[in-house]
Amino acid sequence: MKVIEKPVEIEQGDTFKTLLSKYGALALDRQENLSKLIGEEVGDLDIEKGELSFADITFQVQILGFFMKESRQWSWAWDNEDIFGEKLIKSAQQIKAIGEEFEIPEFTTPLLNATYDDCHSLAMTSSSILAMDAYYAVSEDGLDIFLAIKSDMIGENETPKEFRDTFYRFQKSFNIYPKIAFESYTKLKGYGFKPHDDFALAKIGEARVMAGYTERGNITRLLIFGDDER
Repeated sequence: MKVIEKPVEIEQGDTFKTLLSKYGALALDRQENLSKLIGEEVGDLDIEKGELSFADITFQVQILGFFMKESRQWSWAWDNEDIFGEKLIKSAQQIKAIGEEFEIPEFTTPLLNATYDDCHSLAMTSSSILAMDAYYAVSEDGLDIFLAIKSDMIGENETPKEFRDTFYRFQKSFNIYPKIAFESYTKLKGYGFKPHDDFALAKIGEARVMAGYTERGNITRLLIFGDDER
């Protein structure tokens, strides 16, 4: 009997940490793709047009929220329609609706005490849940405005080495559940996933990326097999 793999989706009882674990690695993957496209260019935001520009590249964007540096707070865009207008906060409104459905307070609380890194976690998780191609933060008058980008110009990361290295950076940099993160990242990329008791395999073409786990589910090793690009 063929086993049907469980898809990656939001479930009742998921905490924000669980959602970051499920969706964050893919968001980091896409950030690296964006960086390859824009290089060292700094983006310029035109709120009136809803556009983010880098030299000769322009993206249509949605505003997720912003970080107030002085008060160290995150404010969701869905609570600031008077500033941004209805058109630019539709993605933020979708996140609020998801938060209401699955009881995720981080998505439904208008103001959150936060660090700058917390804001990146919120933007990463939100943009990935919404199947956006990247997110970006623009500094404007004491605020860091976090934007979601949807664009065919942003390429894909498809090599086993990039997959391994991205996951390594993600699990080292964020407070997550590594086993959930590795499985979710693998499946969201469309790769085959095979779990075992103390390790799991991501099948990427003829190559395999193996994640080894401790009893507590932390990563002990990340190895590539069957691929020349190490």
